[in-house]
Amino acid sequence: MILINVKWTVKPEYAEQFPSLVKEFTDAVRQEPGNIFFEWSRHLEEENTYVLVEAFQDGAGEAHVQSEHFQKFVEQAPDWVSRKPKIINVQDVPQDGWGEMGEIAPR
Repeated sequence: MILINVKWTVKPEYAEQFPSLVKEFTDAVRQEPGNIFFEWSRHLEEENTYVLVEAFQDGAGEAHVQSEHFQKFVEQAPDWVSRKPKIINVQDVPQDGWGEMGEIAPR
C-alpha cells in the first residue's frame, strides 16, 4: 500500500469553502482503480489547515498523478493555498487499509 498524508494550509478566504472546492476532485479520486481511501479532515489547532490522508494499492500512484482530474486540481490548487502543502509519502506499507488499534477498545 502507498500511504500519503498532505497538510494543506489554505488562504483564509477559502477556509470555510475548501471542502466544496475539493469535492469534485475527491469524488473522482475515490473512483480510481486502486484507491483504498481518500479522506479530508480539518486541523484542530492550525488555523485554515486541512489534512488529507490517502492510500492506494501498490502501483496505482502513477495513474493517480497522471489522471485528468489530478492535473486539473494541480492547476486550481495554487489559487487556494497560502503556502506549499507539506507531504509524507510512504511506499510499500505492509497492509491494505486501516487496522484496529490494539490499545483501546470501547467499554
